[in-house]
Amino acid sequence: MILIVDSGATKADWIAMDAEGNQLFCTQTLGLSPEVLTREIILDRLANNFEISKNKEVVTHLHFYGAGCGTPRMRKFLGEIFQGFFPKAQVEVKEDTYAAIHATTKIGEQAIVCILGTGSNCSYYDGHQLFQKVKSLGYIIMDDGSGNFFGRKLIRDYYYHKMPQDLGMKFAKEYNLDADNLKENMYKQPNPNTYLATFARFIIENKEHAYCKGVIYKGLQQFVNNFIMQFELATKVPVNFVGSIAYYLQDELTEVLERNDLIKGVIRQRPIDGLLEFHKATI
Repeated sequence: MILIVDSGATKADWIAMDAEGNQLFCTQTLGLSPEVLTREIILDRLANNFEISKNKEVVTHLHFYGAGCGTPRMRKFLGEIFQGFFPKAQVEVKEDTYAAIHATTKIGEQAIVCILGTGSNCSYYDGHQLFQKVKSLGYIIMDDGSGNFFGRKLIRDYYYHKMPQDLGMKFAKEYNLDADNLKENMYKQPNPNTYLATFARFIIENKEHAYCKGVIYKGLQQFVNNFIMQFELATKVPVNFVGSIAYYLQDELTEVLERNDLIKGVIRQRPIDGLLEFHKATI
C-alpha cells in the first residue's frame, strides 16, 4: 500500500493506493506540522484515525508533504515518527511546497508556486528543481497573506478599535473574543496558527465590506511584494497557487496579480488530487 499525504497546519489529506495505482481509500486527520506539535500529539492523531491505524503494517511507501517540513531537522523528526508507526514503509518527507508544485505544475514547466492557506510560502520551480529566496520563519513574524495573517489582523484591529463599529459588532457575535479565551488558544493550546486562521472565514464572508476589502488587498499585495517579487523571472512565468485563501479569494488575488503584471496560473484549493495523479505516473 502506498500512502500519499498533503498536510497543512489545519488538516492533512490522505490517499491510499495499490501498486497499480488503484485508489483504496481517502481520509483526513488534523494537521501534522512538526514545528508546533509534539511527538505524542502526532502519534495520537495517527492512532485515532481508523483507516490509517488499521493499515499501518501493510504500508510499503509513505510520501508525506507537510507544512513545517522546510528544514532537515523537522523532516528528520517527522520521518522518525512515521518510520516507527509504519514499520515496513519507505518514508519520504518533503515540505508542502513540493505538493503545490506537483499539483499545479508539469515536469519541465517553469512556474512560481505559492501556498496561501493557513500559512503561506513561495518558490520558483525551473521544471526540475525548487528554489526559495525566503525561508519561512512561521506564523509569528511571516505568513503574509495567509489565513492566520488575516485572523491576527482582525483580532488586533478589533482590540485596537480600528475595525468599523458595524463590522466589530458582527465579529463579536460570531466569535468568542474574550481576552482570556483568545490568550488561552493562542498561548496555551496546540496549533495557535490554525486557531488564528479560523478567523479568516469572517473576512472572506464579508469581503465586500470596504474594511475587509482593504485588508484583503493590502495582505495579498504584501505577499506579492515580500515573496513573489523576490524572483527575477516573476513577471515572465505563471504564478500558481494552492490553499483555501487563494481559492476563496481568487477574484481579489487575480486583480492583485494583474496590477503587478504577473501571470495567473493554476489555482487549486487542495493539492491532494494533483498529487495522486503525479504519483500514479511515477509508480
